[in-house]
Amino acid sequence: MKKSILCLHLFVVMLNFSCGQNTENKVITPETVPFTSVLYVDELQVPWGFTFLPEGGMLITEKSGKLIHFLNEKKTIIGNIPEIYQRGQGGLLDIELHPKYEENGWIYISYASPQGDEKGGHTAIMRAKIKDNELAENQLLYKAGPNTTKGQHFGSRIVFDDEGYLYFSIGERGARDVNPQDIKRDGGKIYRMFDDGRIPSDNPFVNEEGAKTAIYSYGHRNPQGLIKHPENGQIWDHEHGPRGGDEINSIKKGANYGWPLVTYGINYSGTTITDKQEMTGMEGPLHYWVPSIAPSGMAFVTSDKYPGWKGSLLVGSLAFQYLERLVLDGTTVTRREKLLAGEGRVRAVEEGPDGLIYVAVEGKGIYKLVPKS
Repeated sequence: MKKSILCLHLFVVMLNFSCGQNTENKVITPETVPFTSVLYVDELQVPWGFTFLPEGGMLITEKSGKLIHFLNEKKTIIGNIPEIYQRGQGGLLDIELHPKYEENGWIYISYASPQGDEKGGHTAIMRAKIKDNELAENQLLYKAGPNTTKGQHFGSRIVFDDEGYLYFSIGERGARDVNPQDIKRDGGKIYRMFDDGRIPSDNPFVNEEGAKTAIYSYGHRNPQGLIKHPENGQIWDHEHGPRGGDEINSIKKGANYGWPLVTYGINYSGTTITDKQEMTGMEGPLHYWVPSIAPSGMAFVTSDKYPGWKGSLLVGSLAFQYLERLVLDGTTVTRREKLLAGEGRVRAVEEGPDGLIYVAVEGKGIYKLVPKS
């Protein structure tokens, strides 16, 4: 018995050492917070994504299929959106502006699309411009396939890097043993393209016969956070684990992130998926959550509006209904704080052009975190 306990203790120590994470790093509720939350946009059901317009206001996606232009406390519905596949987690998803939006007017949207020969739907990426409160010059840039009637794991977030490449995530669509590890299939991947949908010649799998050449990394489960690091320009994602094992990853060209061959999570039933948390040739996470918080949305704090917050990471929790602030020492999480506890399912979080934090909460709307004077 003593030998078994000792072996277990050594395993836990080695696990902590190997991933560089302290398993006692529990989330805490801070005694004071440097903000007051104010409902900025009301009466939204599932505000899946939002982005700020340089002329003021914002564009907001409702999962149900509405694209909203919000300006001066007024909502305007934007027309001519593509056909949306509505099932489970599928719907109208993320939205992002082109880095040179003021010059070219392009906006980028991810959504669940029924387009294709098979029943069901899959994640699609498009770009368009807004003219007279309608989408115009619509261009489909990528449509994953084959369609499936499963309702889970569409992804999908959008981000541009410092060189103007477009990255987007697509979840493994509930086919964990088929899609994530196969570069000839869509799903469970991070993709990289030029802004017009062309495939870069230096993408990692362009010379692999039969490969999906837009793939940049693989072995992902369901990434619903995708951002650019403000200092080094690296692309980070976070993704849902099963029961435990949500992850934050730094995305590397051609890298395999292991799902489902390695994970810190288990099946929802409590059974084991794998006994491996790491494997040669696979990237380990920068951070993982046990239990799962069901992360959605992610933003770095780059402004000085909130004392002590600059450089930290904000992540929404769907499962526990709060906003989490992660304090970083390089890529190591040293502190976790629970904010907006009980406010609702946090779907998205962004830092605005004014340096303030905006948080989308299901069933309520978008909150602005106003610094305390």
